[in-house]
Amino acid sequence: MDLFTIENLLTLLMLTLLQAVLGFDNLLYISLESQRVEKNKQALLRKLGIGIAVILRLVLLYILMKLIQFFQDPILGFHWSGVVEANFNIHSLIVLLGGVFIMYTAMKEIWHMLSLEDEMHEITKSQSFNKILTMVVIMNLVFSFDSILSAMALTQNYYIMAAAILISSGLMIWMADGVAAFLQKNRMYEVLGLFVLFIVGIMLLSEGGHLAHLKFFSFPITPMSKTTFYFVLAILVIVEIVQSKYAKKLSKLKRDEHQD
Repeated sequence: MDLFTIENLLTLLMLTLLQAVLGFDNLLYISLESQRVEKNKQALLRKLGIGIAVILRLVLLYILMKLIQFFQDPILGFHWSGVVEANFNIHSLIVLLGGVFIMYTAMKEIWHMLSLEDEMHEITKSQSFNKILTMVVIMNLVFSFDSILSAMALTQNYYIMAAAILISSGLMIWMADGVAAFLQKNRMYEVLGLFVLFIVGIMLLSEGGHLAHLKFFSFPITPMSKTTFYFVLAILVIVEIVQSKYAKKLSKLKRDEHQD
C-alpha cells in the first residue's frame, strides 16, 4: 500500500493533531511529576519518560489492533438493581485506576502546598528517579488508550498511526522543557496545573465509568468530553489571570496607602 497518497497524508495530519491535543494533559502531568526529582535530572526524566513510553505505546497499538475485542469483553460485573450496576472490561479498569491515581497525586501535592512544610516539600522533590520515571511511563500508557482507540476509528493502517505517535511524541519532548520552565518561573500556575490534573482524573473516572456502563440509582455515568475539559481549562486560566491582576492591584493600593 502506498503510504504517500493524499488520503493517507491527510489522515496522518489529522492523527498527529489528535495525538497532540489529547496529549496536553499527559504533558502537564509529566512536567509536574518531573519536579519531584533532583533539578539536574528533571530534563532527562522528561525526555526518557516520553521516549520509553513511545516504544511501549507502539507495542500497545499493535496489541490493541490484534486483540481489541479482548480488551472490550466484560470480565467483571455486578448488578444491584436500582442501586449499582456495572460491567467492567480491561479498558475500563485501566482508565478508572488511572483516574483514581491522578486525582490522588494532585490532591497529595495540593495538600503539601497548603501545609507549607518545607521538609515534606523537600522529600517530595527528592524522590527516586526510577520511581518517578516508572510512574510517568505508566501514566503515559494510561493516557494513550483513548488516543489510540480514537486513531483506530480513523484508520486501520498501523504505519500511519505509528508515524502520528512518533511525530506527536517528538513535539511533546520538544515542549516538555518549556512547560516545566514556565511552571517553575510562575509558581502560582503550578497550583492551577494541579487542579487541572485533578479535573483530568475526574474526566478519566467518567470515561471509565461510561466504558463499564456504570449506573448509580439507575443514572448512567456519562463521559466528560474533551470540549468540556478544554472549556473548563480556559475558565480556570481566565479566573487565575483575573485573580492575579486583582491581587496585584490590591497590593499596589495598600502600598500607596502606607506611603500616604
